[in-house]
Amino acid sequence: MSETAGISTGIASRYATAVFDLAKEGKAIKALESDVAALEAAMAESADLRTLLHSPLYSREEQGAAISAIAKQMELSETTSNVLALLASKRRLFVLPQLVAVLQDRLAEERGEVTAEVTTAKKLTKAQTEKLSETLKAQVGKAVTIKETVDESIIGGLIVKVGSKMIDTSIASKLNALQNTMKEVG
Repeated sequence: MSETAGISTGIASRYATAVFDLAKEGKAIKALESDVAALEAAMAESADLRTLLHSPLYSREEQGAAISAIAKQMELSETTSNVLALLASKRRLFVLPQLVAVLQDRLAEERGEVTAEVTTAKKLTKAQTEKLSETLKAQVGKAVTIKETVDESIIGGLIVKVGSKMIDTSIASKLNALQNTMKEVG
């Protein structure tokens, strides 16, 4: 992990803890879940939002006004809107992707779930996703939410990350291992 990614994650973790605790105290976990899902979708879909989060060209005031308008348009909860405004005023909107990721983990933990990041060469069918979820649940002992990413470069197979564990059954990694073995022989 790069130094800036580590710093961003540290900052995001502190904000996430505060937001999560406020939501839990105010019995607003459901609202926080919908806010997090909406923010994740918005960041994935909107290049303009991603630019707003990371561009140093926008002033604090411009970022604050824009993020407040976005929060109002998305009908985010008061707590989430206030945190976004605080991030903008401190010029820390760049940590929003990490903040969303940490909050997703905290919310899953609260529900007794764990998130598995799954990379596949092509999109899994619903039956494959359910079977994988059941298999991972048997291994982990908790309900598993699958976050799927498609990456054709792995050729086939799966790369599954659950917490600090990673299982790589991709064809690309097997080919790399074979290539390394062939180098050792020849």
